[in-house]
Amino acid sequence: SAARVRAAGEAARLLAAQLELAEADAARIRLAEAETRALRAQISPHFVYNSLTTIASFVRTDPDRARALLLDFADFARYSFRNPRDFTTLADELRSIDRYLLLERARFGERLRCSVDVAPEVLPVAVPFLALQPLVENAVRHGMAGGRGPFHITITARDSGAEAAISVEDDGVGMDPERLQEILSAPLGRPGPTGWGSVAARPRRRDGHADPGIGLANVDERLRQVYGDEYGLTVETALGAGTKVNLRVPKYRPGVFPE
Repeated sequence: SAARVRAAGEAARLLAAQLELAEADAARIRLAEAETRALRAQISPHFVYNSLTTIASFVRTDPDRARALLLDFADFARYSFRNPRDFTTLADELRSIDRYLLLERARFGERLRCSVDVAPEVLPVAVPFLALQPLVENAVRHGMAGGRGPFHITITARDSGAEAAISVEDDGVGMDPERLQEILSAPLGRPGPTGWGSVAARPRRRDGHADPGIGLANVDERLRQVYGDEYGLTVETALGAGTKVNLRVPKYRPGVFPE
């Protein structure tokens, strides 16, 4: 009958819509994983080389310190290569950042200083894996570029009602705000004013390092995918005036729990 035909057609349309949504969700997951892998590829080579070189420099003069740094490096690497779908706690992300900074302080000495001011109640908050660590790595790599004096990073996290408000601030060389806006407006995998936003397509500096905004763009894109566009990064910066990166993370999000 006509009613059965209409019902069958409606069921077919509903099934097609559900399949389309499932495919879209799968595509978003694949994109997020690809972005995390791209971020690792962007960060890892220089850091690995510098860390191992620093550790090697202590092998004869201070073998105990070399051994301790090697363990820190192993813990850092183990954390960094977890499943990119994972969520983690803010506490675990900060613990990995601490290991990273221990390795970098072994390299830069007293030039690199860090202050951490985190409200205890936000330590268990679930955050996307590698949501904060790349911001600190970006600050160290690019904030210290060309500078010879002390460099200070401040990490803060506050309880802001239903959200955790987190910031990473440095007093380094800063960035050109217009260039930063171009990078953030061309998210990974989508075209923007400077072209397609894949890491491979983004320009590199003359020294071969990635543009300082790439790590920020990657984290910004992943936060928006997980929580919505209103949860992207906000960045305050100017050339010669340091950089402050702010992000917000919902404290209670159904279905999002660290493993």
